[in-house]
Amino acid sequence: MSQEVGVEEVAEAMFDLVKQTHGKKNLKPMDLIKAMIQKFGDDRCSKPLCKKAIRELIDGGRCIYSYIGGSYVTLPPEE
Repeated sequence: MSQEVGVEEVAEAMFDLVKQTHGKKNLKPMDLIKAMIQKFGDDRCSKPLCKKAIRELIDGGRCIYSYIGGSYVTLPPEE
């Protein structure tokens, strides 16, 4: 069994993905989770781990939830 990826590493990869798609596509939390499991493999990355990583991005203020007919993870508006 391979080593599980760390929350920070997953959060970083999620942040990069949100940045890449910003303004082009809104990502739902489930989209991020699926993308990370695909990227790291389901033996190294779990749904609870991804949820922790999303929580870390939101709590840290690096990403926000926006509600446009659904819940999306996006970058906070630039001031």
